[in-house]
Amino acid sequence: MVLLLKLIVTLVNIYSYALIVYIFMSWFPGARESAIGQFLGRICEPYLEFFRRFIPPIGMIDFSPIVAFIVLNFATRGLYQLFYIFFFR
Repeated sequence: MVLLLKLIVTLVNIYSYALIVYIFMSWFPGARESAIGQFLGRICEPYLEFFRRFIPPIGMIDFSPIVAFIVLNFATRGLYQLFYIFFFR
């Protein structure tokens, strides 16, 4: 079970790094139109779009990625707690 937990947490960490790269790509013109940008858009946009429905951009600043990271962090911590409760007591 520990191996499964480590695998899931590693996948979430990789996804977090993909989100960071995708968000930084918005600072460079044309970066999101590249092959890597389109790939990251396919895997990151559905998750970010969920938060954009509830948190609209304020001026030119989009706060939805910050909330998305917070939710991802809470989900990871919750996963640790669930594994601890169900498998390590």
